[in-house]
Amino acid sequence: MNADAAQPLVSVILPTYNRAATLPAAIASVLGQSYANLELIVVDDASPQDIRALVEAIGDPRLRYVRRSANGGAGAARNTGLEHVRGELIAFQDSDDLWLPGKLERQVRTITALPPAIGVVTAPKILYGRDAAFSFGPGKVAIAPDPAGRLEPGEDQVRHLLRQNRISLQNTLFRRASCPPTLWFDPLAPANEDWEFAIRLARQTRIHEDIEPVALGFISPDSISRNTRKECRGVLRIVSRNKDILAGEPALRAHFLLHLARQMRAVGRPKLARRMIIESVRIYPPSLFELLAVMGRRLTRLLHRQPKAAPAYSAASAPASTLRDSLAQTGR
Repeated sequence: MNADAAQPLVSVILPTYNRAATLPAAIASVLGQSYANLELIVVDDASPQDIRALVEAIGDPRLRYVRRSANGGAGAARNTGLEHVRGELIAFQDSDDLWLPGKLERQVRTITALPPAIGVVTAPKILYGRDAAFSFGPGKVAIAPDPAGRLEPGEDQVRHLLRQNRISLQNTLFRRASCPPTLWFDPLAPANEDWEFAIRLARQTRIHEDIEPVALGFISPDSISRNTRKECRGVLRIVSRNKDILAGEPALRAHFLLHLARQMRAVGRPKLARRMIIESVRIYPPSLFELLAVMGRRLTRLLHRQPKAAPAYSAASAPASTLRDSLAQTGR
């Protein structure tokens, strides 16, 4: 698809902090898209590394570099990028992930064919580093989020998203006019700021979810998703900002309490975790079944855990850097 005046400009925001090793492949997967009418804004979140030199060496006129004066986290960096966008459609990329070839062309075609009431198009990604049971490690692969739980057009999407985040930002395309005119991401959420934003977004527009993956994601040792304390603080922000809905939804409140209880246990707060479990069952007794299901899955994983052996080479077990470098070439 060649860019012309009839095609909307897509503004792509890519925040980064000290990711010089993976950033070139992430950038290449955007600039190599078949849909060429885009601008890519790389937001350097005050990295000690020389990210500017890396970006400027690429030499693509669609590429812009913006540096923040102080580190503020992914949400703050994305908000900074939003101050510089010119397109009517907005997309995001992560500095350690890859867009699949054709991602942008497919999503632009979809969103422009949908009615204006649908302001968001999203899809899953192929995620390396964990499996569908949220067990982390080399060679593990999942489709995330699970397409079986996709958002449906006629359902209450806010309540669906309160139970499960269906939006990864690098998998999604937004109509600028359908989104908040000012602050998009909560600067006080150290993690799960995308989840909080998705819930808030669903209050004002509809979301269309496809089931074909559009990106490759990698769980890195420094991924925010591996930081349980930050994840927990982000969930608490979601609970705080959705009190109006949760006050009348004991099942949802109990669900969040169980979610937080698992995180509290993981960060060494077992007494608080137990209190949350007891409160969840008190306000919504059927939550006991959810608790038993979680315990059953944990027990199953323990029983089926195998001694570690040297894995055979495959795409799923290849080093992330090798996958990034080779797959990014397909979009060039």
